[in-house]
Amino acid sequence: MSLIREFEKSGNRFFKYRSFIPVVLYVFAVLAIWLDTDELVSFREYWWSLICLGVSAIGMLIRAVAIGFAPRGTSGRNTESQVADSLNTTGIYSVVRHPLYLGNFLMWLGLIIYVGSVEFIIFGVFFFWVYYERIMFAEEMFIGKKFGAAFDDWAAKTPAFFPKLTGYIKIGRKFNLKSVIRREYHGFYATVFSFALINFLKHLFYTAEPFIDIEWMIGLAVGTFIYLFTRFVVKATRWLDAKPKN
Repeated sequence: MSLIREFEKSGNRFFKYRSFIPVVLYVFAVLAIWLDTDELVSFREYWWSLICLGVSAIGMLIRAVAIGFAPRGTSGRNTESQVADSLNTTGIYSVVRHPLYLGNFLMWLGLIIYVGSVEFIIFGVFFFWVYYERIMFAEEMFIGKKFGAAFDDWAAKTPAFFPKLTGYIKIGRKFNLKSVIRREYHGFYATVFSFALINFLKHLFYTAEPFIDIEWMIGLAVGTFIYLFTRFVVKATRWLDAKPKN
């Protein structure tokens, strides 16, 4: 099998299970906390916790912008196969071709650096590089075949992963907050829970005490309330089902 076909095949496989594969990092994070007690910065430093959380928050914001302004038929959560009804080239997609994956990476990066192991940071970044490179390759093979010259023109002037600072094209749609809430509340809670879990594991392994710092305890309580309330709204009402207004 040619490298192109191998990349496309592995990318489609990663795409199908993209919500679950990064979870393997949890296993390595636990091992890193357990085996590497020489932290990059002490997890007790409040400013360091804010920096790590801020990195993840930037990732969530990037995802929110991409999803909130996306037209129907793009930026979907389909998992079985690639789907694209239209080519999204305005707004954040005019400065980077894969903002959702950039957002995902930053959400995970905040957690990765909070673990505090230099070796784990290197491993985590390399893991996402290989992982997302394959997925982006498979996606672009699909949309390149479907949209042809329009995709080629967009790809020629828009970077794949690292945003450019010029060339922004104003978007003509209103921000769909309901779509963002409906699609992102799981990721929001998973991020909050993961920070609290890392904090708990560090206390457990470093001080032999099952403890969570008060700021993460409060954050977890608030996050849990928001998650449960949003889940109730999603499951029991139709308030978040409104179609976006163009």
